[in-house]
Amino acid sequence: MPKVTESEAITGVWVVEPTIHGDQRGLFIETYRREWFPNGREMVQGNRANRQAGALVGLHYHLHQADYWYVPFGTARVVLHDLREGGPTDGATLTLEMTGENHTGVFIPPGVAHGFAAVTDMVITYLVDGYYNSADELGVMWNDPAVVADWGVTDPILSERDRTNPLRADLPPGRRPYWPMRT
Repeated sequence: MPKVTESEAITGVWVVEPTIHGDQRGLFIETYRREWFPNGREMVQGNRANRQAGALVGLHYHLHQADYWYVPFGTARVVLHDLREGGPTDGATLTLEMTGENHTGVFIPPGVAHGFAAVTDMVITYLVDGYYNSADELGVMWNDPAVVADWGVTDPILSERDRTNPLRADLPPGRRPYWPMRT
């Protein structure tokens, strides 16, 4: 039976420590179940990204979409930051090590900014409960001092989008998450 716990740092974020079954043939791991996440919706799309060591993705957030992340290979330093204005954990930051060894998963609700740095070459898979919507692809500057993030990499490799995201304090009106948002 996996251990599924709500984060003490950020309300609505759930961390999964799966049960690992193994023998001489290898491993079997149940990585996701819809029933693990109270009030979560059906995941409708699965994605995979391969990243080289030093790559940094984020911080991204959505007003309408939840994500579930899993790292089957390599090591990622995951940073989550609660942007939901007025919520009990508004402004809190959570950092997780997700690896192909610990097989941790994380459920990220709408309004929580999320990003990761590839500490090693890695693969990340993520399920989402909404189809791609460019209007719901939002971001905050990865090195915003208000986030207080230790990414675990120096000289990160960034996309143009991630180099130009606004600071948390500069999020435009109507694009700032609020409390309560669904989980």
